[in-house]
Amino acid sequence: MATKHLRTLSLLIVAALALAGCSSVKGFLVPIPADYDAPGTSHVEMVVATTRTKAASPAVMFSGGRASEPSFADMIVSIPPDANRKIGQVQWPQHLPGNPAVDFVTLKADIVDKSTAIGAFSRLLRQARKKEALVFVHGFNQRYEDAVYRFAQILHDSGADADVAPVLFTWPSKGSISSYLYDRDSNNYSRDALESLLRSLAKDPQVEKISILAHSMGNWVTLEALRQMAIRDGRVAAKIKLVLLADADVDVGIASQQIATLGPNRPHIVLFVSEDDRALAAARDLWQAPRLGAIDPNVEPYKGKLEQEKLSVINMTHLPSHDEFNHGKFAEDPRVVELIGRSLASGQTLTDSRVSLGETIMRTTGGAASSIGHAAGLAISAPIAIIDPETRDQFGDQLDEFGRSVEQIGPGSFH
Repeated sequence: MATKHLRTLSLLIVAALALAGCSSVKGFLVPIPADYDAPGTSHVEMVVATTRTKAASPAVMFSGGRASEPSFADMIVSIPPDANRKIGQVQWPQHLPGNPAVDFVTLKADIVDKSTAIGAFSRLLRQARKKEALVFVHGFNQRYEDAVYRFAQILHDSGADADVAPVLFTWPSKGSISSYLYDRDSNNYSRDALESLLRSLAKDPQVEKISILAHSMGNWVTLEALRQMAIRDGRVAAKIKLVLLADADVDVGIASQQIATLGPNRPHIVLFVSEDDRALAAARDLWQAPRLGAIDPNVEPYKGKLEQEKLSVINMTHLPSHDEFNHGKFAEDPRVVELIGRSLASGQTLTDSRVSLGETIMRTTGGAASSIGHAAGLAISAPIAIIDPETRDQFGDQLDEFGRSVEQIGPGSFH
Protein backbone atom coordinates (compact mmCIF):
# COMPACT_ATOMS: atom_id res chain seq x y z
CA MET A 1 0.00 0.00 0.00
CA ALA A 2 2.81 2.37 0.92
CA THR A 3 4.60 1.62 -2.36
CA LYS A 4 1.45 2.32 -4.36
CA HIS A 5 0.95 5.59 -2.50
CA LEU A 6 4.55 6.63 -3.16
CA ARG A 7 4.20 5.80 -6.87
CA THR A 8 1.02 7.87 -7.11
CA LEU A 9 2.64 10.74 -5.23
CA SER A 10 5.65 10.61 -7.51
CA LEU A 11 3.48 10.84 -10.63
CA LEU A 12 1.68 13.84 -9.22
CA ILE A 13 4.99 15.46 -8.37
CA VAL A 14 6.55 15.05 -11.78
CA ALA A 15 3.34 16.35 -13.33
CA ALA A 16 3.52 19.43 -11.12
CA LEU A 17 7.17 19.96 -11.99
CA ALA A 18 6.37 20.29 -15.68
CA LEU A 19 6.96 23.86 -16.75
CA ALA A 20 4.62 24.68 -19.61
CA GLY A 21 6.39 23.92 -22.87
CA CYS A 22 5.56 24.39 -26.51
CA SER A 23 2.47 23.39 -28.45
CA SER A 24 1.86 19.93 -29.95
CA VAL A 25 3.14 21.10 -33.33
CA LYS A 26 6.55 19.63 -34.25
CA GLY A 27 9.34 20.91 -36.48
CA PHE A 28 9.92 24.41 -35.12
CA LEU A 29 13.63 24.23 -35.90
CA VAL A 30 13.24 24.10 -39.68
CA PRO A 31 14.38 27.59 -40.76
CA ILE A 32 11.78 29.67 -42.57
CA PRO A 33 12.69 31.03 -46.02
CA ALA A 34 14.86 34.15 -45.91
CA ASP A 35 12.24 36.24 -47.71
CA TYR A 36 9.50 35.14 -45.29
CA ASP A 37 10.65 37.30 -42.39
CA ALA A 38 8.42 40.19 -41.27
CA PRO A 39 9.31 43.86 -40.65
CA GLY A 40 10.00 44.88 -37.08
CA THR A 41 11.16 41.47 -35.89
CA SER A 42 14.23 40.96 -33.68
CA HIS A 43 16.86 38.34 -34.41
CA VAL A 44 18.68 36.61 -31.55
CA GLU A 45 21.70 34.43 -32.25
CA MET A 46 23.26 32.00 -29.81
CA VAL A 47 25.91 29.32 -29.73
CA VAL A 48 24.79 25.99 -28.27
CA ALA A 49 26.78 23.33 -26.45
CA THR A 50 24.88 20.14 -25.65
CA THR A 51 25.29 16.67 -24.19
CA ARG A 52 22.18 15.50 -26.07
CA THR A 53 22.37 12.93 -28.86
CA LYS A 54 21.64 14.08 -32.38
CA ALA A 55 18.11 13.41 -33.56
CA ALA A 56 17.25 11.65 -36.79
CA SER A 57 15.13 14.59 -37.94
CA PRO A 58 16.74 17.98 -38.71
CA ALA A 59 13.48 19.55 -37.53
CA VAL A 60 14.30 18.33 -34.01
CA MET A 61 18.13 18.48 -34.16
CA PHE A 62 18.78 16.97 -30.71
CA SER A 63 16.89 14.43 -28.64
CA GLY A 64 16.79 13.57 -24.94
CA GLY A 65 19.43 10.86 -25.26
CA ARG A 66 22.88 11.17 -23.66
CA ALA A 67 25.78 11.68 -26.04
CA SER A 68 29.29 10.40 -25.35
CA GLU A 69 30.76 13.70 -26.58
CA PRO A 70 29.34 17.25 -26.61
CA SER A 71 27.86 18.65 -29.82
CA PHE A 72 27.52 22.25 -30.93
CA ALA A 73 25.09 24.40 -32.89
CA ASP A 74 24.61 27.93 -34.18
CA MET A 75 20.99 29.15 -33.85
CA ILE A 76 19.13 32.32 -34.84
CA VAL A 77 15.59 32.89 -33.58
CA SER A 78 13.24 35.57 -34.90
CA ILE A 79 11.02 37.25 -32.30
CA PRO A 80 7.83 39.13 -33.29
CA PRO A 81 7.63 42.92 -32.98
CA ASP A 82 6.99 44.00 -29.39
CA ALA A 83 3.58 45.36 -30.40
CA ASN A 84 2.50 41.83 -31.33
CA ARG A 85 3.59 39.97 -28.22
CA LYS A 86 3.61 39.92 -24.43
CA ILE A 87 6.93 40.38 -22.69
CA GLY A 88 7.94 37.21 -20.89
CA GLN A 89 6.12 34.80 -23.20
CA VAL A 90 7.28 32.51 -25.98
CA GLN A 91 4.68 32.60 -28.74
CA TRP A 92 4.78 29.17 -30.36
CA PRO A 93 3.46 28.74 -33.92
CA GLN A 94 0.13 26.95 -34.08
CA HIS A 95 1.00 25.65 -37.53
CA LEU A 96 4.08 25.49 -39.74
CA PRO A 97 5.66 27.47 -41.11
CA GLY A 98 5.13 29.99 -38.35
CA ASN A 99 4.26 33.60 -39.00
CA PRO A 100 7.23 35.76 -37.92
CA ALA A 101 4.90 38.73 -37.39
CA VAL A 102 3.29 36.97 -34.42
CA ASP A 103 5.32 33.78 -33.76
CA PHE A 104 8.80 32.82 -32.66
CA VAL A 105 10.41 31.20 -35.69
CA THR A 106 13.81 29.78 -36.57
CA LEU A 107 16.05 31.55 -39.07
CA LYS A 108 19.17 29.43 -38.68
CA ALA A 109 19.74 25.97 -37.18
CA ASP A 110 23.19 24.61 -37.99
CA ILE A 111 24.89 21.75 -36.20
CA VAL A 112 28.58 22.66 -36.31
CA ASP A 113 31.89 21.31 -35.13
CA LYS A 114 33.70 22.73 -32.13
CA SER A 115 36.04 25.02 -34.08
CA THR A 116 33.13 26.54 -36.01
CA ALA A 117 31.23 27.05 -32.77
CA ILE A 118 34.24 28.85 -31.30
CA GLY A 119 34.39 31.06 -34.37
CA ALA A 120 30.68 31.91 -34.08
CA PHE A 121 31.12 32.73 -30.39
CA SER A 122 34.09 35.00 -31.16
CA ARG A 123 32.00 36.86 -33.73
CA LEU A 124 29.13 37.33 -31.25
CA LEU A 125 31.60 38.53 -28.64
CA ARG A 126 33.03 41.13 -31.02
CA GLN A 127 29.52 42.37 -31.78
CA ALA A 128 28.51 42.61 -28.09
CA ARG A 129 28.81 45.85 -26.14
CA LYS A 130 30.36 43.93 -23.26
CA LYS A 131 33.06 41.32 -23.69
CA GLU A 132 30.91 39.00 -21.63
CA ALA A 133 29.57 35.50 -22.11
CA LEU A 134 26.15 34.65 -20.72
CA VAL A 135 25.59 30.92 -20.22
CA PHE A 136 22.01 29.71 -19.78
CA VAL A 137 21.28 26.28 -18.25
CA HIS A 138 17.64 25.21 -18.54
CA GLY A 139 15.52 23.12 -16.20
CA PHE A 140 13.42 19.94 -16.16
CA ASN A 141 11.07 18.84 -18.96
CA GLN A 142 12.68 20.88 -21.71
CA ARG A 143 13.10 19.69 -25.27
CA TYR A 144 15.90 21.20 -27.30
CA GLU A 145 13.58 23.71 -29.01
CA ASP A 146 12.09 24.68 -25.63
CA ALA A 147 15.53 25.66 -24.35
CA VAL A 148 16.48 27.56 -27.52
CA TYR A 149 13.29 29.61 -27.70
CA ARG A 150 13.19 30.30 -23.95
CA PHE A 151 16.77 31.59 -23.97
CA ALA A 152 16.03 33.76 -27.00
CA GLN A 153 13.03 35.23 -25.14
CA ILE A 154 15.11 35.98 -22.04
CA LEU A 155 17.88 37.58 -24.09
CA HIS A 156 15.48 39.79 -26.04
CA ASP A 157 13.20 40.81 -23.18
CA SER A 158 16.11 41.63 -20.86
CA GLY A 159 17.97 43.55 -23.56
CA ALA A 160 21.01 41.39 -22.88
CA ASP A 161 21.25 40.23 -26.50
CA ALA A 162 23.06 43.46 -27.38
CA ASP A 163 25.42 43.29 -24.40
CA VAL A 164 26.63 39.70 -24.22
CA ALA A 165 27.64 36.71 -26.31
CA PRO A 166 24.95 34.10 -25.55
CA VAL A 167 25.82 30.45 -24.94
CA LEU A 168 23.11 27.87 -24.30
CA PHE A 169 24.14 24.74 -22.43
CA THR A 170 21.43 22.15 -22.90
CA TRP A 171 21.57 18.80 -21.16
CA PRO A 172 19.60 15.63 -22.07
CA SER A 173 16.13 16.30 -20.73
CA LYS A 174 13.57 13.99 -22.31
CA GLY A 175 10.97 16.75 -22.31
CA SER A 176 8.51 14.45 -20.57
CA ILE A 177 6.74 14.92 -17.26
CA SER A 178 7.27 11.24 -16.46
CA SER A 179 11.08 11.51 -16.79
CA TYR A 180 11.94 13.55 -13.71
CA LEU A 181 14.40 11.00 -12.32
CA TYR A 182 15.96 10.44 -15.76
CA ASP A 183 16.44 14.19 -16.09
CA ARG A 184 18.07 14.36 -12.67
CA ASP A 185 20.58 11.68 -13.70
CA SER A 186 21.16 13.56 -16.95
CA ASN A 187 22.14 16.55 -14.84
CA ASN A 188 24.85 14.53 -13.14
CA TYR A 189 25.89 13.08 -16.49
CA SER A 190 26.45 16.60 -17.87
CA ARG A 191 28.42 18.28 -15.10
CA ASP A 192 31.85 17.48 -16.60
CA ALA A 193 30.78 18.92 -19.95
CA LEU A 194 29.49 22.12 -18.35
CA GLU A 195 32.70 22.49 -16.36
CA SER A 196 34.69 22.02 -19.57
CA LEU A 197 32.60 24.65 -21.36
CA LEU A 198 33.11 27.16 -18.55
CA ARG A 199 36.86 26.47 -18.54
CA SER A 200 37.06 27.07 -22.28
CA LEU A 201 35.24 30.38 -21.98
CA ALA A 202 37.46 31.44 -19.07
CA LYS A 203 40.60 30.68 -21.08
CA ASP A 204 39.46 32.78 -24.03
CA PRO A 205 41.54 35.99 -23.87
CA GLN A 206 38.71 37.97 -25.49
CA VAL A 207 36.28 37.13 -22.67
CA GLU A 208 36.40 39.57 -19.76
CA LYS A 209 33.45 38.25 -17.75
CA ILE A 210 31.23 35.17 -17.58
CA SER A 211 27.72 35.18 -16.12
CA ILE A 212 25.57 32.09 -15.62
CA LEU A 213 21.77 31.93 -15.46
CA ALA A 214 20.34 28.58 -14.34
CA HIS A 215 16.72 27.54 -13.92
CA SER A 216 15.05 24.80 -11.85
CA MET A 217 16.93 21.48 -12.12
CA GLY A 218 19.61 23.27 -14.15
CA ASN A 219 20.80 24.75 -10.86
CA TRP A 220 22.00 21.32 -9.78
CA VAL A 221 24.35 20.76 -12.73
CA THR A 222 25.51 24.39 -12.47
CA LEU A 223 26.46 24.15 -8.80
CA GLU A 224 28.06 20.73 -9.37
CA ALA A 225 30.19 22.01 -12.27
CA LEU A 226 31.35 25.03 -10.27
CA ARG A 227 32.04 22.83 -7.25
CA GLN A 228 34.18 20.49 -9.33
CA MET A 229 36.11 23.42 -10.75
CA ALA A 230 36.79 24.78 -7.26
CA ILE A 231 37.96 21.39 -6.00
CA ARG A 232 40.32 20.89 -8.96
CA ASP A 233 41.76 24.41 -9.04
CA GLY A 234 41.26 25.70 -5.51
CA ARG A 235 38.75 28.29 -6.74
CA VAL A 236 36.20 29.03 -9.44
CA ALA A 237 37.68 30.67 -12.54
CA ALA A 238 38.14 34.38 -11.81
CA LYS A 239 36.25 35.47 -14.93
CA ILE A 240 33.05 33.84 -13.65
CA LYS A 241 31.68 36.84 -11.80
CA LEU A 242 27.91 36.33 -11.51
CA VAL A 243 25.73 33.25 -10.99
CA LEU A 244 21.94 33.67 -11.06
CA LEU A 245 20.07 30.72 -9.58
CA ALA A 246 16.36 30.83 -10.45
CA ASP A 247 13.74 28.51 -8.90
CA ALA A 248 16.49 26.15 -7.81
CA ASP A 249 15.37 22.52 -7.51
CA VAL A 250 18.24 21.70 -5.17
CA ASP A 251 18.15 20.41 -1.61
CA VAL A 252 18.87 23.39 0.67
CA GLY A 253 21.39 21.49 2.77
CA ILE A 254 23.27 20.17 -0.25
CA ALA A 255 23.24 23.60 -1.90
CA SER A 256 24.79 25.05 1.23
CA GLN A 257 27.65 22.56 0.99
CA GLN A 258 28.08 23.13 -2.73
CA ILE A 259 28.28 26.90 -2.30
CA ALA A 260 30.66 26.60 0.66
CA THR A 261 32.99 24.45 -1.44
CA LEU A 262 33.30 27.28 -3.97
CA GLY A 263 35.45 29.08 -1.40
CA PRO A 264 35.86 32.75 -0.45
CA ASN A 265 36.73 33.85 -4.00
CA ARG A 266 33.53 32.51 -5.49
CA PRO A 267 31.32 34.41 -7.94
CA HIS A 268 28.56 36.65 -6.70
CA ILE A 269 25.48 34.45 -6.27
CA VAL A 270 21.90 35.71 -6.56
CA LEU A 271 18.92 33.52 -5.69
CA PHE A 272 15.53 34.04 -7.32
CA VAL A 273 13.03 32.44 -4.94
CA SER A 274 9.27 32.07 -4.78
CA GLU A 275 7.63 30.68 -1.68
CA ASP A 276 4.48 29.83 -3.65
CA ASP A 277 6.32 27.69 -6.22
CA ARG A 278 4.06 24.63 -6.40
CA ALA A 279 6.52 22.68 -8.52
CA LEU A 280 9.23 23.00 -5.88
CA ALA A 281 6.69 22.15 -3.17
CA ALA A 282 6.10 18.88 -5.03
CA ALA A 283 9.85 18.27 -5.31
CA ARG A 284 10.16 18.92 -1.58
CA ASP A 285 7.59 16.20 -0.92
CA LEU A 286 9.35 13.79 -3.28
CA TRP A 287 12.83 14.30 -1.80
CA GLN A 288 11.61 14.97 1.75
CA ALA A 289 13.79 18.08 1.88
CA PRO A 290 13.16 21.81 1.24
CA ARG A 291 14.28 23.21 -2.12
CA LEU A 292 16.57 26.22 -2.39
CA GLY A 293 14.26 28.08 -4.79
CA ALA A 294 11.29 28.06 -2.41
CA ILE A 295 12.77 29.24 0.87
CA ASP A 296 11.46 32.18 2.87
CA PRO A 297 14.57 34.36 3.06
CA ASN A 298 13.21 36.36 5.99
CA VAL A 299 13.05 33.48 8.46
CA GLU A 300 15.72 31.47 10.22
CA PRO A 301 17.79 29.53 9.58
CA TYR A 302 17.79 30.92 6.03
CA LYS A 303 18.02 34.61 6.89
CA GLY A 304 21.18 34.21 8.96
CA LYS A 305 22.79 31.84 6.49
CA LEU A 306 22.16 34.18 3.56
CA GLU A 307 23.70 37.08 5.44
CA GLN A 308 26.65 34.95 6.54
CA GLU A 309 27.36 33.76 3.00
CA LYS A 310 26.66 37.24 1.54
CA LEU A 311 24.14 35.87 -0.94
CA SER A 312 21.56 38.12 -2.54
CA VAL A 313 17.93 37.10 -2.83
CA ILE A 314 15.19 38.35 -5.11
CA ASN A 315 11.90 37.18 -3.61
CA MET A 316 9.29 36.82 -6.37
CA THR A 317 6.58 35.35 -4.16
CA HIS A 318 3.96 38.05 -4.73
CA LEU A 319 4.49 38.29 -8.48
CA PRO A 320 1.88 36.81 -10.82
CA SER A 321 2.78 33.87 -13.03
CA HIS A 322 1.72 32.66 -16.47
CA ASP A 323 1.92 29.02 -15.41
CA GLU A 324 -0.23 27.49 -12.70
CA PHE A 325 2.79 26.12 -10.83
CA ASN A 326 4.50 29.52 -10.35
CA HIS A 327 7.73 27.98 -11.59
CA GLY A 328 8.94 30.42 -14.25
CA LYS A 329 8.52 33.93 -12.89
CA PHE A 330 12.18 34.83 -13.46
CA ALA A 331 11.65 34.72 -17.23
CA GLU A 332 8.02 35.81 -17.37
CA ASP A 333 7.69 38.94 -15.28
CA PRO A 334 8.99 42.03 -17.15
CA ARG A 335 10.35 43.55 -13.94
CA VAL A 336 12.48 40.53 -13.08
CA VAL A 337 13.73 40.14 -16.65
CA GLU A 338 14.62 43.83 -16.67
CA LEU A 339 16.63 43.41 -13.47
CA ILE A 340 18.61 40.61 -15.07
CA GLY A 341 19.29 42.70 -18.15
CA ARG A 342 20.23 45.74 -16.10
CA SER A 343 22.76 43.78 -14.06
CA LEU A 344 24.38 42.41 -17.23
CA ALA A 345 24.38 45.77 -19.00
CA SER A 346 25.83 47.65 -16.03
CA GLY A 347 28.81 45.37 -15.69
CA GLN A 348 28.17 45.27 -11.94
CA THR A 349 26.87 42.58 -9.67
CA LEU A 350 23.36 42.91 -8.35
CA THR A 351 24.69 44.14 -5.02
CA ASP A 352 27.61 46.32 -6.01
CA SER A 353 29.32 47.90 -3.00
CA ARG A 354 28.63 51.36 -4.40
CA VAL A 355 25.07 50.96 -5.65
CA SER A 356 23.03 48.02 -4.38
CA LEU A 357 20.21 46.57 -6.44
CA GLY A 358 17.69 47.73 -3.87
CA GLU A 359 18.93 51.29 -4.09
CA THR A 360 18.94 51.15 -7.89
CA ILE A 361 15.29 50.12 -8.02
CA MET A 362 14.38 52.72 -5.43
CA ARG A 363 15.85 55.41 -7.68
CA THR A 364 13.67 54.31 -10.56
CA THR A 365 10.47 54.58 -8.51
CA GLY A 366 10.68 58.34 -8.03
CA GLY A 367 9.52 57.82 -4.46
CA ALA A 368 9.70 60.17 -1.52
CA ALA A 369 13.00 61.19 -0.04
CA SER A 370 12.49 59.30 3.20
CA SER A 371 13.62 55.71 3.49
CA ILE A 372 10.12 54.49 4.20
CA GLY A 373 8.99 56.30 1.06
CA HIS A 374 11.69 54.51 -0.89
CA ALA A 375 10.59 51.21 0.59
CA ALA A 376 7.00 51.91 -0.43
CA GLY A 377 8.09 52.85 -3.93
CA LEU A 378 10.05 49.64 -4.19
CA ALA A 379 7.12 47.48 -3.18
CA ILE A 380 4.56 49.24 -5.37
CA SER A 381 6.53 49.68 -8.59
CA ALA A 382 8.22 46.27 -8.43
CA PRO A 383 6.90 43.97 -5.70
CA ILE A 384 10.15 42.04 -5.46
CA ALA A 385 11.81 41.87 -2.07
CA ILE A 386 15.52 42.53 -2.41
CA ILE A 387 17.66 41.12 0.37
CA ASP A 388 21.26 42.22 0.06
CA PRO A 389 23.74 43.53 2.64
CA GLU A 390 23.63 47.15 1.51
CA THR A 391 19.85 47.50 1.22
CA ARG A 392 19.20 45.48 4.36
CA ASP A 393 21.64 47.49 6.42
CA GLN A 394 20.32 50.82 5.21
CA PHE A 395 16.58 50.17 5.09
CA GLY A 396 16.17 46.91 7.01
CA ASP A 397 13.66 47.92 9.67
CA GLN A 398 11.58 50.02 7.29
CA LEU A 399 11.44 47.29 4.65
CA ASP A 400 10.44 44.69 7.21
CA GLU A 401 7.72 46.93 8.59
CA PHE A 402 6.44 47.88 5.16
CA GLY A 403 6.56 44.26 4.01
CA ARG A 404 4.31 43.23 6.88
CA SER A 405 1.90 46.00 5.94
CA VAL A 406 1.86 44.86 2.30
CA GLU A 407 1.08 41.30 3.38
CA GLN A 408 -1.84 42.53 5.49
CA ILE A 409 -3.24 44.73 2.75
CA GLY A 410 -2.62 42.28 -0.09
CA PRO A 411 -0.76 42.91 -3.36
CA GLY A 412 -3.99 43.42 -5.31
CA SER A 413 -4.57 46.73 -3.52
CA PHE A 414 -1.79 48.34 -5.54
CA HIS A 415 -3.21 47.56 -8.98
